[in-house]
Amino acid sequence: MPDPIRIAVVGHTNTGKTSLLRTLLRDARFGDVSDRPSTTRHVEGARLLADGEALVALFDTPGMEDAIALRDYIDTLAPAGSRSDGPERTQRFLASPDARGRYEQEAKVLRQLLDSDAAFYVVDVRDPVLPKHRDELAVLADCARPLLPVLNFVHATESREAQWREALARVGLHAQVRFDTVAPERGGDRRLYEALATLLGNRRDELERLIVSRERDAHLRHHAAARLIAELLIDIAAARLRVDADEEAIRRAVEQLHHSVRTREQRCVDALLELYGFARKDINSAPLPLLDGRWEDDLFNPESLRAMGISLGKGAAAGAAAGVGIDLITGGLTLGAAAALGALVGGTWQSLSDYGDRLLGKLTGHRELTVDDTILRLLAARQQQLLRALTGRGHAALTPVELDATEVRRWRKDNLPAPVATARAHPEWSNLLASPTLDPSGRQSAIDALAAWIADDTEPAPASP
Repeated sequence: MPDPIRIAVVGHTNTGKTSLLRTLLRDARFGDVSDRPSTTRHVEGARLLADGEALVALFDTPGMEDAIALRDYIDTLAPAGSRSDGPERTQRFLASPDARGRYEQEAKVLRQLLDSDAAFYVVDVRDPVLPKHRDELAVLADCARPLLPVLNFVHATESREAQWREALARVGLHAQVRFDTVAPERGGDRRLYEALATLLGNRRDELERLIVSRERDAHLRHHAAARLIAELLIDIAAARLRVDADEEAIRRAVEQLHHSVRTREQRCVDALLELYGFARKDINSAPLPLLDGRWEDDLFNPESLRAMGISLGKGAAAGAAAGVGIDLITGGLTLGAAAALGALVGGTWQSLSDYGDRLLGKLTGHRELTVDDTILRLLAARQQQLLRALTGRGHAALTPVELDATEVRRWRKDNLPAPVATARAHPEWSNLLASPTLDPSGRQSAIDALAAWIADDTEPAPASP
């Protein structure tokens, strides 16, 4: 196998070189990111893999601090009347005493650049274009390696992107890439590596393999995240807690439900953070509001009826009379609910046994608690909000993601997705309070359908060209 493509990441001090590597590597632990200048003092390397093969080796370098003085010093090293080219000038500097003294940091940069196939020249477009930057580019150009300017912080209000593009074009650097390391646009990786391929035509095949691999990984990661959220929602929608119908028992049961739901949500958040390479410190999340444990009176909703193979159309008229008698027995059921039950019984008396413990609990004073639809909507909105934030978040971001109770429009306005509504009638699907014991295939089908819905709903929008 050929050696990895060696890319030096160079530029002025504090422009986001380490931030770029963190985001490309999807590793918030790489290097040290700080607002202080000269944070990186040594060359650090890392590799980008595709199918287990290292295709690109990236090298983080110290920032160049005094390019004006360095360029003047290099000029003094040239013998009188010499017409040496750039690499000779650079080698002469690296052999000088000041390359191990005053200009030690700059010497590290130039040595690494000479040992690389190309370089990303990272620009903080919030900075004004100054003479020191022009001298910096001249010193780097002497190494005779392709330079690809990477325009960082392009979304900042104080961006001077247009000025930087013009200044770079004036020194022959017309191939430029916008790449905000804090909030990278969708497709930013692809544009970066495609631009690099134009400079390294003999390594195009490897860079195209890397692009395909990175995009495949992003697709799989997004769908895995959608599945984590789907499992959370099915677990909570299907959860059903039976409790004696006295005040103290209900209070304890509601507290148990509070704890179970919050713990389950945190498990989902932790899994999403790990999947995207972040940690708990990277998110600020308001706690869920207290649940009002719901007394479940939806035995007669359409999904419950379908789950039991019952149709209200059969014998509904005959069952209406039976409903009056059943209402006297149940007491706790409304007249409307009892009439509906009577209609069912009129259709087929055998159907009464299909309700099992749920109907028996109604008759004997037990209650079943479930999670309110409002909380389900809030959970779904929060997780989708987090997924969108993690998808567009660079690993150099220092400010934590802020999540609040603001709901996504679809979850606030529209009906719950069909798999969530279906899960309401299937307590055996929930892992929240107990492992599912019945119809695991039904649970998996619901999760698959809901995950596909969430993945489609949270797919990032294409970036502007």
